[in-house]
Amino acid sequence: MDDRDPDEQPQTAPDRPAGLEDDALERAALDYLARYAASRRGVERVLTRRIEKRGRLGAGETGDARAALTRVLDRLAAQGLLDDRRFAEARARSLLARGRSTAAIRAALRDKGVDPARADEAVAGLAEETPSPDLCAAVALARRRRLGPFRPQDARAIWRDRDLATMARAGFPRDVACRVVDARDPEALRGAMGDAV
Repeated sequence: MDDRDPDEQPQTAPDRPAGLEDDALERAALDYLARYAASRRGVERVLTRRIEKRGRLGAGETGDARAALTRVLDRLAAQGLLDDRRFAEARARSLLARGRSTAAIRAALRDKGVDPARADEAVAGLAEETPSPDLCAAVALARRRRLGPFRPQDARAIWRDRDLATMARAGFPRDVACRVVDARDPEALRGAMGDAV
């Protein structure tokens, strides 16, 4: 015969909050990395927001989850899935091709959680690959935004100051901006830089 009160619920051990264990965090990290290239700090930010959200929802202690987060990040780094050096180099090349100055590339890498020293290394690597990274990026920006020699010849004088201002806002030194905006034509830039343009 059972002498328990029928209205009393059996006591069970509380489960670990869903989504905060190592496997769930690792799946979330891998899902994120499948969609986006990211630095270790970037993945850490995403997973920290997930942990904090679960904590606000009353899903349990987040202290254990933070320890799990560190284990997951270390495991992904050991597997080569999180490599800040490789991420910084690839991101720097991509931003250069889109017309970002080296100063803007450094800032963008730092915003993505890349260590400043690693960001500087990535920018220095661009200088080894490209004769003049800022000049190449300025030409790419001018081509994309149709500035300077990429404008119709009769409109260039009218737009010169605005084109220079656009280059300055993009972080290019004045001498680079003037060289691009005042170039006779796109072919003159190509001749000055060789195959880099």
